Amino acid sequence: MPILRDQLTNLQNACAFAEAIVATVREPLVVLDQDLRVVAASRSFYSRFKVDADNTEGRLLYELGDGQWDIPALRVLLEKIIPERGVIEDYEVEHEFPNIGHRTMLLDARQVLHEDSSRRNILLGIEDVTDRRILEREKDELLQQKDVLLGEMQHRIANSLQIIASIILMKARTVDSEETRQHLHDAHKRVVSIATVQKHLHSSAAVGRIDVIPYLSELCQALASSMIGDNNSISMNVTGKGGAVTSRNAESIGLVTTELVINSLKHAFNDETKDGRINVVFDGSGPDWTLSVSDNGIGSPKGVFDKAKAGLGSGIVKALAKQLEARLATTSGSQGTSVSLTHDAAAPVKNIQAA
Repeated sequence: MPILRDQLTNLQNACAFAEAIVATVREPLVVLDQDLRVVAASRSFYSRFKVDADNTEGRLLYELGDGQWDIPALRVLLEKIIPERGVIEDYEVEHEFPNIGHRTMLLDARQVLHEDSSRRNILLGIEDVTDRRILEREKDELLQQKDVLLGEMQHRIANSLQIIASIILMKARTVDSEETRQHLHDAHKRVVSIATVQKHLHSSAAVGRIDVIPYLSELCQALASSMIGDNNSISMNVTGKGGAVTSRNAESIGLVTTELVINSLKHAFNDETKDGRINVVFDGSGPDWTLSVSDNGIGSPKGVFDKAKAGLGSGIVKALAKQLEARLATTSGSQGTSVSLTHDAAAPVKNIQAA
């Protein structure tokens, strides 16, 4: 008899402990027997789904709330998947409940076999993710709206730049001063270069990080098409080990490349050029990168980026190098000119000029 009393006491303690666990769980939890009748449920289950213990315990799960839990997807889970697998996690179910409306739930279920293997229980955990799914849909809709607005903005910017470029070119045709005309032509080229950069950033889906080599390849192809045309005496190549940068840095790198390419086309070659080459190289490694634009032309004036009254293109390159926190270095001689920008997170920025 004492042994029997001890076993009974242990069983009662175990039941009380199990009931306390079920009652304490914050997410809805239901304990089912092998016939799918409710043995116990957490207070959060009763509160969330607006049912009471008297009309729940001892009843088939599918009969609760006048059949509101008779859900086809739930039947598949409890009658087919759980007997085969024993455990299931994050099984998503959507259902329209008469009292609380449409709900989206993630179900976790686990089959518990007793020692004699003649009985089993099923623990059914229910996470209501309705609000989370609504927020996710709203976020996706906002992202779609942002993409539409960004595309519209890019389209308007491109049109505006084209209009500005056309006005500048028209004005250049009407002025008498050759110096003023040249300045206007230079300004026109800069506006066109900005429009080209914006176009290719947009076509590259300028969100997050941009792969620089494909981006510069498309950019330089457009520049070659518009500024070199059918002139077979000058070629342009983009090479390097590659790398990715933020869209903001990609825009600045694209503008620098455009300015340096324009500078080479303007100063490095003449009518006698037979095999002119412009090489654009980009090598990136983590946050560090190097961009170089070189040509095999006649060379640029010494210290072109150091002059107090540097040209518009030189001023743009210097300003963008500062913005990119990159070191600007130039070498020029009879073999041509090379301009490089180097971003090294571990080294201070210092601009270098070499003969």
